[in-house]
Amino acid sequence: MTVFKDLLQHAPFLFEIPKTHRQDMLVSAQVYISKEMLDEMGDERSLEQLANIATLPGVEEPALAMPDIHQGYGFPIGGVAAIRARDGVISPGGVGYDINCGVRLLLSSSPAEELRPKLERLANKIRDYVPSGVGRGGEVELSNSELDEVLNGGLEWAKREGFALDDDLDAVEESGRFKQADASKVSDKAKERGKDQLGTIGSGNHFVEVQEVLELFNNEIAKIFGLFPGQLAIMIHTGSRGLGHQTCTDYVRLMNQVMPGYGIKLPDRELACAPFASPEGQSYFHAMAAAANFAWVNRQIVTYQIRKAWREVVGAQEAAPLKVLYDVSHNIAKLENYRGENLVVHRKGATRAFGPGRSELSERFQRSGQPVLIPGSMGTLSYILSGTDYAMSHTFGSCCHGAGRRLSRMKAKKSLDYNRLKTELEKYGVIVCAASARGLLEEAPQAYKDVTEVIKVIQQSSIAQVIAKLKPLAVIKG
Repeated sequence: MTVFKDLLQHAPFLFEIPKTHRQDMLVSAQVYISKEMLDEMGDERSLEQLANIATLPGVEEPALAMPDIHQGYGFPIGGVAAIRARDGVISPGGVGYDINCGVRLLLSSSPAEELRPKLERLANKIRDYVPSGVGRGGEVELSNSELDEVLNGGLEWAKREGFALDDDLDAVEESGRFKQADASKVSDKAKERGKDQLGTIGSGNHFVEVQEVLELFNNEIAKIFGLFPGQLAIMIHTGSRGLGHQTCTDYVRLMNQVMPGYGIKLPDRELACAPFASPEGQSYFHAMAAAANFAWVNRQIVTYQIRKAWREVVGAQEAAPLKVLYDVSHNIAKLENYRGENLVVHRKGATRAFGPGRSELSERFQRSGQPVLIPGSMGTLSYILSGTDYAMSHTFGSCCHGAGRRLSRMKAKKSLDYNRLKTELEKYGVIVCAASARGLLEEAPQAYKDVTEVIKVIQQSSIAQVIAKLKPLAVIKG
């Protein structure tokens, strides 16, 4: 691939595709990655997709990718583009189909060791209460007017209905309500697909995982976050389900129709976009914000159901609500200010990683920076990090979002053995509650990059600092 030949190395883990690589590139593109990870990428198109991002009207320098980069729709997964609001575009492909897919971490006040005898029962009870799988609906069914309240109100609706605590909202981006949301911009088809899916985790790489805090690396920030060694925690990974997918589908189709009228020509039609200030751009932004609110409520109702399982299994003496450390989004576009310019920051499989002092953070995280939650692949370590000043000045306050795929789902199913995988997970001490062998193989650790190597790139590049690592105890998957 010619992109590889043109790559310039600026630091041990920072490579650049210069603007001179292609005539249509408006800015350079940078990827934070190790040489070994680059060599493993083979002929996949993710670096070409990164160069394509640099052609979008209004894009600010640089277009970015994180070490979990792999091929996606339009943008590579792990891609970040900051685009001027005044004269730039917004692209549904730069957000993705699962709008506001994200991760939430719940913290208990109990050591995992004390709860080990109850672990399998807890995992099974969570599986009972949190529906998973393609198309699976949950117990919360909404009327059309109630769904509009969810789309417009986000976690304010969840709090009013008794699903959220006051403290929960303080630990979520935007306090769990994207104020630009407008339910009227979400299609009836999208609403129909989503109205019974609140409180569910779907399929693919979505999960609920019971974890143990294995090691702390910064005691001062760990104290702010409420972490201690041996602590039991529960991680949730899900998004906007069918509603978000349909919203993306609707607006990709619309933007492909209107682009010629705005004189926009792109190297890949998957980058379909419209000027941010245009009627179509604004409609998508408001619809995306509504789908993001839906995803926050989805993770909140999953939290509510896990708390219910926790009370039933763990017992009254340990029934204090599991506390939300943080809830991070990794498929979203948000208006943020950098270098004195209002930018529409697209994060596609990338996580916000704001450093200390940023006004968007609650008072609790002003000194520490934002918690950044990085799940590993099934059966491997996960990490808690905190945002840094470097991220604010170099990566538009952005970080990786996970390990990043190494094998496609198809290759994983063809090359891996189900029985061997299940035996390996059992040897590692992980209880697995999975709906299908196929789903387990698609999300096997071997299908992903080594998350520890991804975190090494992030830490040594100063994008975020590692606060803690966690090991899996039980995994609930669709």
